[in-house]
Amino acid sequence: VGSEMCIRDSSMLLAREWDWRAQAAIARLTRNASFRYKAYMEEIDYTVSRGLDRNQMERLATLDFVRQGTNLFITGSAGTGKSFLACALGHEACKRGIRTLYGNAAKLLGALKVAKVRNCLEAELKKIERCQLLILDDLFLVPLDAKERPILLDIIEDRHERKSIIITSQYPPSAWYDMVGDPTVADAILDRIVHSAHTIELSGESMRKLKAKK
Repeated sequence: VGSEMCIRDSSMLLAREWDWRAQAAIARLTRNASFRYKAYMEEIDYTVSRGLDRNQMERLATLDFVRQGTNLFITGSAGTGKSFLACALGHEACKRGIRTLYGNAAKLLGALKVAKVRNCLEAELKKIERCQLLILDDLFLVPLDAKERPILLDIIEDRHERKSIIITSQYPPSAWYDMVGDPTVADAILDRIVHSAHTIELSGESMRKLKAKK
């Protein structure tokens, strides 16, 4: 009996150790992802009419699209919840052990322009490439400039058909060509991210405005 108790106690200790390590790994992935919001799938509001399909979100939450290296576009006007949905999927990815990086697109591209001036752009791009899921939030809020275009193309080229990007934007993909600015670079970027991408098109009033009314 004593030996059975020892074995049972050892098994419980090992299970606790495994749980602790798993939780620590999730916490580390979440911290390194630098999400804008603490957003989780179970907190998504489906009661507001904004074109959000629960079944589609549940399919996306399996993260099969990340494992397949395909992309997701979340579009809609300001305040409709694009960033929240992207961060919720990002948190879900961290829970599944998927290395994720969140970045406000303008700030990220701005930081990478500085890195290029400092001759460390390649190292920064390597850090991004190591992440299985990249979230580019509010892409094309302003048109890309001449220095940002090749940097964005490098990021997308590195990930093409291998690793996933979630892009949120106020503009639908049909308008992205003009937002890139240069026709040749636009062709190269859109050709690599648009085909077979999943899309969520949000509509309706700002969620922030609705909450303020309540």
